[in-house]
Amino acid sequence: MILAIDVCNEVGSIALLRGDVVLEERPLESTDGFGHILFEAIEGLLADHGVGLDSIELFAAATGPGSFTGARVGLAAAKGLAFALGKPLAGVTNLEALASLGTGPLRAPVFDARRGAVYCAVFAEDLTVVVPMAVCKIEAFAMGGAVRIDSGPLLAGAVGRIAAGRGGVHPALVEATYVRPSDAELLNTSS
Repeated sequence: MILAIDVCNEVGSIALLRGDVVLEERPLESTDGFGHILFEAIEGLLADHGVGLDSIELFAAATGPGSFTGARVGLAAAKGLAFALGKPLAGVTNLEALASLGTGPLRAPVFDARRGAVYCAVFAEDLTVVVPMAVCKIEAFAMGGAVRIDSGPLLAGAVGRIAAGRGGVHPALVEATYVRPSDAELLNTSS
């Protein structure tokens, strides 16, 4: 069993998988962040499927890019559960998860990074990186022949499916994927 978490954007989701099969994916929405609703949502999902936390063999978390706070909240929750239960953790970027939902030999996942920019990358069909993740104006993103995939779908299920094929590592080895500096870092360097 795999428990996957994605709370890196305005709408997040959690998913329960058996192998690479998504048993259920639930959307999560909260205008004031996910920290206060995440564990209750996980508890409800597991209870509805009669699954205890001790049955989870692999935890998976979206590592970003996206909301700095969201990425940290989701990753901290997954790390905490994995540490407490002595289980592995798989980190998957949101762009990789979005690319896995596309078709074609080259896939260009794109989603809003705010401030008139997008997070973007190009992946091959097997999800190897062809053009590394970046944040830029959409006009500056050279997709080549890649099929553009815009955000919109829930991603925890895709994160879990990728994790099922990849396996996990010790939770301490999984880090957030920010792509650009935080506002605090930008303000600190400009003063």
